[in-house]
Amino acid sequence: MSIAVLENPRLTLKVLLRNPASAFGLIIITLFIVWSIIEGSLQVVGTLTRHPSLGWVLLPYNPLAVNLMASNEPPSIHHLLGTNAEGQDILSRILYAAPIDASVSIVTVFSAIAIGGVLGMIAGYYGGWIDEVIGRVTDAFLSIPGLILLLALTILIGSGYFQSMIALIIVWWPIYARLSRAQTLEIKSRYFIDSARLSGLGDFLILIKHVFPNMIDPVLAYATLDFGNVILTYATLGFLGIGIKPPTPEWGEMVSAGLEELPGYWWTAIFPGLVITIVALSFALVGDGLQDILVGRINY
Repeated sequence: MSIAVLENPRLTLKVLLRNPASAFGLIIITLFIVWSIIEGSLQVVGTLTRHPSLGWVLLPYNPLAVNLMASNEPPSIHHLLGTNAEGQDILSRILYAAPIDASVSIVTVFSAIAIGGVLGMIAGYYGGWIDEVIGRVTDAFLSIPGLILLLALTILIGSGYFQSMIALIIVWWPIYARLSRAQTLEIKSRYFIDSARLSGLGDFLILIKHVFPNMIDPVLAYATLDFGNVILTYATLGFLGIGIKPPTPEWGEMVSAGLEELPGYWWTAIFPGLVITIVALSFALVGDGLQDILVGRINY
């Protein structure tokens, strides 16, 4: 039997925690989000009050300070994940960068759901020329490999934190337009939609009260997988030098800088890359668990 995720959040959580893989992913995601909220809030307050030191008050070291006397130190009791060529503590830089990657993934995915979800529902519900126009635009975006389109967009709008986020949203919304359209077409054929029309309910209310609630669960399950995909893609942009600019740390940029130190100073690239992998994998594990719940593959 399947579970309606939004209608049964406690039961959904209980089932996820019974699965070791989903439970592991859920724990990592919770730690990642909670830390990102706390650290991100401190960074914002520090910027607004002109006391940037608030941004690293919970960190072992100042992630931006250069200390050439501690350059490329291996993992030790003083620097658990070692230091980079500038003597900056890698653990502090990873923790400092977490809110950046978290905010990019959250804003990108939810913006893509808002844009693509609305367009997909409209296309699937009304059909005809509206569906044709939205479908052609969606196909045009999806026909271009995502990374190629991202690179082209960054050339047009520039590189940086906000520019990369806008580019990611532009690349991501067609996926949700296609998904929500497919869900809407299936829901539109059900009898309760005909009953709603016969009762005199308008199209807008039908979409809000009947189509959207039945469409959103599969979309959110897919979105959980997508958070990790966005983090991987944004890290790729950082790896290529597109994204937030140094000296502010970013996971992908840290991997890129660390590659220059391989194999001698392996920790400079391995640990940031490992963090990216673990976080992305955790979202994938939870997303798979939600998919299993929705289609009834997990008994509860």
